[in-house]
Amino acid sequence: MDRRLRNRIIIFLLLAGVVAFVLVQLSRRQPPVKITAVAPARANIASSVTSNGKVEPIAPVVIRAQTETFIQRVAATEGQQVKKGQLLLELDVKDASAQLAQARAKLLRAQNDLKIAQGGGKPDEAAKVRADLAKALAERDRLQRQHDSLERLIAKQAATKDELAANELALQDAQRQVDQLTAARQEYERNVKLDASSGVFAVEQSESEIASLEEKVREGHIVAPEDGTLYSLPVRQGDFVKVGDLLAEMADLHKVRVRAFVDEPDIGALEPNELVRITWDAFPTRSWQGRTEVIPKQVVTRGTRSVGELLCSVDNDELELLPNVNVTVRINSKERRDALTIPRGAVEFDGVKRYAFLVKGGGLGAKNTLEKREIQVGVADATRFEVTAGLTEKDLVALPGDVELRDGMSVLVTNLDSLNAEDR
Repeated sequence: MDRRLRNRIIIFLLLAGVVAFVLVQLSRRQPPVKITAVAPARANIASSVTSNGKVEPIAPVVIRAQTETFIQRVAATEGQQVKKGQLLLELDVKDASAQLAQARAKLLRAQNDLKIAQGGGKPDEAAKVRADLAKALAERDRLQRQHDSLERLIAKQAATKDELAANELALQDAQRQVDQLTAARQEYERNVKLDASSGVFAVEQSESEIASLEEKVREGHIVAPEDGTLYSLPVRQGDFVKVGDLLAEMADLHKVRVRAFVDEPDIGALEPNELVRITWDAFPTRSWQGRTEVIPKQVVTRGTRSVGELLCSVDNDELELLPNVNVTVRINSKERRDALTIPRGAVEFDGVKRYAFLVKGGGLGAKNTLEKREIQVGVADATRFEVTAGLTEKDLVALPGDVELRDGMSVLVTNLDSLNAEDR
């Protein structure tokens, strides 16, 4: 290669390096990114948790069928205010009433049999047993006296041995008769005692049967056990019900419980005795006030959500909230007055830390740079965060746009006129 060609190549490479250097420098000198900014402002802010919930009675009374039967009469209407002892339903208990009459007659017979047994048995039977034994004893004793007299007469040769032998046979027969009647009396007395024992059991069994049947007859008249609202009455006249079927539900609804289903991330903000506001779509202009009571201790799956079940007590003086209706629950957990706030969009999250990008430099409308600054936040609502540390009212905070904000980025604030108007 001759010297002239080599020189040309070197010059070409040098020129290429210069051009590359110039291009790199030009690429670094990009125009500043246009952004909007906002100054922290003082405002009243309250954090709240909003969720869905269900109304429940605090102390419900559930009435269920205790026997298989038909509904004979419905004496109340669903939603009615009822008094203690007021008739709600009548059930068909004719069979139970007939069985009760039979059981009472059976009890009378059992009581009479027991009285006889405890008195020693039937009087005529007892008298006959005693009389037969007494007669046999008397005959045996007579023959024994005669036997003794014959022995004395034989000694005096005034009677024969044949007469004595005949007497001894008669005496033996009389003694066997006494033994048999004594055994019969003992057997009779044992039977009387057994009858008395079984009679006690029969009386108790009849009394238990009567009590059960009386309960069934009473249950034929379903009455309100206390004052309250009859909020569920699922049966109609002529319906057949089985044991355990629901007949009615009632409760005092002047104060109800709302079971709110709070999403897992919001559970940590809940505390007892916080103000609760309840709304129901059926009364869009009405709201009800209450307080949180039982904070969730565990998370359960409800559909696609992981929720904790928060229990709230709610005043329901007008009895408008009904059990089992779905409501909206808003819990005001914290409130700050005259707090320093910035929009939620101006806050960046980095793990557990929060950041904001401050506009630093030439001022509004001029070229500025961004400074990434850690801040401390407090209460938050749907649109703003309370800033407890890291910013002042004199600072200017960048709002996110189409370009990702970075520490040290050159920016141009475009909302100069609106910011100046706010300052005025």
